Amino acid sequence: MPPPLIRVASLGKSYDTAAGPFPALRGVDLSIECGEFVAIMGHSGSGKSTFMNLLGCLDTPSSGDYFLLGRNIAGLGQDELAALRNRAIGFVFQGFNLLQRMTLADNVALPLVYAGVEREQRRQRARQELARVGLADYAASLPSRISGGQQQRVAIARALVNSPQLILADEPTGNLDSHTSEDIMRLFTRLNADGITIVVVTHEADIAAYARRQVRFLDGLIVSDIATPAGAASAC
Repeated sequence: MPPPLIRVASLGKSYDTAAGPFPALRGVDLSIECGEFVAIMGHSGSGKSTFMNLLGCLDTPSSGDYFLLGRNIAGLGQDELAALRNRAIGFVFQGFNLLQRMTLADNVALPLVYAGVEREQRRQRARQELARVGLADYAASLPSRISGGQQQRVAIARALVNSPQLILADEPTGNLDSHTSEDIMRLFTRLNADGITIVVVTHEADIAAYARRQVRFLDGLIVSDIATPAGAASAC
């Protein structure tokens, strides 16, 4: 059996405040297998966003271990973490984070620039991923000329362009209306059916319902972990 894509053991994160250390996470244990679709839930201040930042190697834990693809990231330097993020993880954020003066194709290709991919190959792969999210005809458009839902599709294409094993989506429907949110979640469902592991942070039950597993945080701890019968996970 391959190791879990993600395994955290006694994971803790504290922040220094004027009142003393604040424990945002307090000894979390969790494994996520290749091919899962997991919703991380909880109210504001529950620890879910801190957990997502740690999974994405955007922050480092104060205690415990985090294994990604069987590798403990605790001993990695900043350059190694950046390379791992670029290679293995695709990020989708609530605010889209598109560069407004760049075309959609150039926005999608940006991770490939950091990966040192040659220009023509960047263009080809960016167009492929735009087609994958239904925006093949918009490659030369600017972000300001498309809707919010389309901008989020571009952000998803950007997350996919390096063929990551894992997509981390932080409140990906938070700026979208309900109909557009459903479209985005159906897209994540299709990507998960293709074998990509999806982890979505959300506080909305109707968004979490698209996942095959719901993990709920409260006061820095996991208080429930519920799986839904939606098929077996696929190997990485």
